[in-house]
Amino acid sequence: MLQVIKDILFEVTGKTNITYDTDFIKDLQLNSFDIVNVVCAFEERYHIKVPTRDVWQLRTVKDVIEYMATLGFV
Repeated sequence: MLQVIKDILFEVTGKTNITYDTDFIKDLQLNSFDIVNVVCAFEERYHIKVPTRDVWQLRTVKDVIEYMATLGFV
């Protein structure tokens, strides 16, 4: 799952130094438009819909991995 996240973040942002603790806002300086693009990429790849209320709780790579685990993708 980490590699998938790295690939999506690279496609959207061009950033490569991604770890489990990478914070999307603090470390990658993603704005709300960037975050929406990242979420859309996940939705397309996994054919899911991430509710808006959940999006803003996903602040780090680890948060995304844990969220995807609750959906049965990890």
